[in-house]
Amino acid sequence: MGARKDSAQVKFDSLEQEVFLNLWRTYDRLRSMEDEVFGPRGITSQQYNVLRLLAAHHPEAVPTLTIADRMISKAPDITRMLDKLEAASFIQRTRPQENRRMVLISITASGLALLGEIAEPLQQCHAKQLGHLDKLELEQMVLLLQRARKPHEQTKNPWS
Repeated sequence: MGARKDSAQVKFDSLEQEVFLNLWRTYDRLRSMEDEVFGPRGITSQQYNVLRLLAAHHPEAVPTLTIADRMISKAPDITRMLDKLEAASFIQRTRPQENRRMVLISITASGLALLGEIAEPLQQCHAKQLGHLDKLELEQMVLLLQRARKPHEQTKNPWS
């Protein structure tokens, strides 16, 4: 990895601010590439994340609050997101007889089919996003991002 370039055009209040703004800009550029995969299929990256989580538990249903806890980025209105996925027939909701307050979510055959349709284009997208980095650089990035995030994660977060 090369030395950090100081920019005469961009000034930062601190190194932490420079890192944060670089993370934000990088996220924006990489996210726009994913939008090209998800947008034509009528879903968002957060909705994809829900479907991916449900597929990992398939055929078991998952409580709504468990899905909310495991999201990559927190969705302020998980109920509305699930409404849209249900309207598109990608998920189904059930309420157990023994606890009518709990809502269990499961992925449908249509949801699984959508994930199958997205798998290859998304893998190609990720290669386009980060394929210019070698394995060691990617592993180092994962470790650095985990270290940066750790003090701000809940103790039982699967992303910790």
